[in-house]
Amino acid sequence: MNQAVLESKKSVVAEIGDRLKNSSSSVVAEYRGLTVAEITELRRTLRAEGVEMKVYKNTLAARAAEEAGLGDLKEYLTGPNALMFGKDETAPSRVLAQFAKKHKALVLKGGVVEGKVVSADTVNELAALPNREGMLSMLLSVLQAPVAQFARAVNAVAEQKNGGAPAENAEETKEEAAEAAA
Repeated sequence: MNQAVLESKKSVVAEIGDRLKNSSSSVVAEYRGLTVAEITELRRTLRAEGVEMKVYKNTLAARAAEEAGLGDLKEYLTGPNALMFGKDETAPSRVLAQFAKKHKALVLKGGVVEGKVVSADTVNELAALPNREGMLSMLLSVLQAPVAQFARAVNAVAEQKNGGAPAENAEETKEEAAEAAA
C-alpha cells in the first residue's frame, strides 16, 4: 500500500477517535434513501444546534472506535452511515429523532454518550430530554418553589395575626422570608 494513503488513513482514524473522545455525545445514523436536499436540510438543522455531521468509511470508523476503547460501536457501523458529534449530550439525539419522524429513511442505530456505547433505544430516550438550557430552567424552578412556598406561608401567618387583613408590609415580609430561606 502506498505510504501516503496509509498516512492519510491513519490521520482520518485519529480524527475520528478525537471526535469520539471529545464529544459529549455522538450518534450513528443510516441515511440510505435520503435525497441530497434532505441531507442538506439535516446538516443545516444539526449545525444550528452545534452538532457536526461527518461521513467516514465504516472500516476507519470501526478502527477509531476500537482505539478509543469503544469497540462495541462497531456493530452499528454497517451500511451508509453518518456520524454526528455534539458538545451537548442531548442535541444530536434530539435533532436526529425529530428529523427521523418526518423522514422515515433516516435510521438511528446507536451512539456514544459520555464515553459509553448506547443503543438506538437510549438515543431515542435522550431525544425526549430538553437541551441544557431547558434542564437548567427546570432545575431553577424546582429550587425556587420551596422559597416561594415559604414566603406565602409567612405572608399567611402575618395576615392571620392582623385579623385576616393583608399584612401592611407584605412585600417586605416576602423579601425577608426569601432572604431567610437563602
